[in-house]
Amino acid sequence: MRKKPILGSIFATLAILSCQSHYQLAGVERTRVIIDSQYDTNPDEAAAKFLAPFKRVNDSIMGPVMGTVAHNMHAQRPESDLSNLLADILVWAAKDYNENPVLGVYNMGGIRADLTKGEVTYGDILDVAPFENKICFVTLSGEQLMELFTQIAATGGEGVSQGAELVITGDNKLVSARLNGQEIDPQANYRVTTINYLLEGNDKMKAFLKGKDRVAPDDVSNNTRFLIMNFFKEKHVKGEIVDAKVEGRIKVQ
Repeated sequence: MRKKPILGSIFATLAILSCQSHYQLAGVERTRVIIDSQYDTNPDEAAAKFLAPFKRVNDSIMGPVMGTVAHNMHAQRPESDLSNLLADILVWAAKDYNENPVLGVYNMGGIRADLTKGEVTYGDILDVAPFENKICFVTLSGEQLMELFTQIAATGGEGVSQGAELVITGDNKLVSARLNGQEIDPQANYRVTTINYLLEGNDKMKAFLKGKDRVAPDDVSNNTRFLIMNFFKEKHVKGEIVDAKVEGRIKVQ
């Protein structure tokens, strides 16, 4: 027996209801409601009282300051200060896993918020990295690494760590790639750190699937948000302000 399409069923139901009612749709209107500070001018006392206990719990979790950032940071292709920072943090965190990668890769799609100049809270970091992505490591041959760089060029750019030098065209083709000032040796092996989401070949970075000696710790503590938090906390203890800038890691020719 042929099933009736769901959409057709919905329209059929609406038609039946309209037959059973004297109401008819007279028109459709819409408007944009801007949610900004104007709503804080005259707060609803009852609502504020109701939300108070929840706000205290939320603030106790999200409010602690992890560190300070030097300026507003935003993620955009082909290269940005924020994507550079996050790729560098992966390389920085590798020491805790007895790893020494020559490259870190962080996808632009995984960066879901900006960082605003000044104090950075745990809540801010959670906004930037809300997913359950975890750090991982893989070894790529030089040939596979060039394939990865070609795929990164095809997306228009992703977060790559310091030392990467990619030149791409305006229509997202790879022109050249160097790492730490050296040409890529097709026969050499390169240890790379990234996130498990990319290790699975997602975001069009299929080259990661060809890698060997994969290390992908599954414990929650390996989540990128905690690595970012630890990086900021270490800088904060040292009295250092976190900074990053666009420095030509990915250039459009």
